Amino acid sequence: MYPRQIPESRPASRLLYVTGVWAVLLLWLMPVFAIILTAFRTFEDVMAGNYWGWPTEINFRGNLTAVFTQTDMLDYFVNSLIITIPSTVLVLVLSTMTGYVLSRHRFAGATLIFSVFIAGNFLPQQVFMIPVRDLMVSLGLYDTFGALIIFHVAFQTGFATLFMRNFIAALPHELFQAARAEGASPWQILIQIVVPLVRPALAALAILLFTFIWNDYFWAIVLTQTDAVKPVTAGLANLRGEWVSSWNVVSAATLFVAIPPVVMFFLMQRHFVAGLTMGAVKG
Repeated sequence: MYPRQIPESRPASRLLYVTGVWAVLLLWLMPVFAIILTAFRTFEDVMAGNYWGWPTEINFRGNLTAVFTQTDMLDYFVNSLIITIPSTVLVLVLSTMTGYVLSRHRFAGATLIFSVFIAGNFLPQQVFMIPVRDLMVSLGLYDTFGALIIFHVAFQTGFATLFMRNFIAALPHELFQAARAEGASPWQILIQIVVPLVRPALAALAILLFTFIWNDYFWAIVLTQTDAVKPVTAGLANLRGEWVSSWNVVSAATLFVAIPPVVMFFLMQRHFVAGLTMGAVKG
């Protein structure tokens, strides 16, 4: 059931609705504003308790310089790229193939396989913590990039398969019939017909996957131990001091870490909306 549009004959209700939307938006953005303001403050300003007021002195350049000279954030940043990019690409490839098979090929057990793919998304991640850690230790992959890549690919493929299956199922059946009549193989249909048609969906899914994997913190601390393989989320936690934390430097590092997902969204935003609505009419 979807909310009905408020008619123009009820201006009080429309005003109340708009006011509520702006209030929720400002409440949601308040932590972001606090981080931005803190990134511009000096250490003395933070220690003085000036958390919400205008910075007494602008020191953003000095804070950003400290991020690269006094911390290992650049190494953590590279580690996140090494983990996130291969994981995203592999999930896109696997989910496209599985989504194509489950939506266009009928075989015994297809429903059961699809149910298994999506069942893991309904379980809390903490349930998998000890089994996954023990598995990576037994495979000799604990505290390596491979451990995080393998887990993210395995865990995100279920959601991505559900995502891609709905998009591919929404494609006209006549396209596949015509391709088979021309003698195209399943691989040719997938590569030459399905992939070009679902590019908006792939772009939208790529943004979601990149953001999920880049922002992951739980598995970053479960499957890694040394700084050599930690991503930026675990690296940010390392910036806190034992007795005193330079929150101005931490905030500047946080803004630096947020750049890749934001840039990726703006590069693909025209595909994002099209991708999210492309398969919305058919499951």
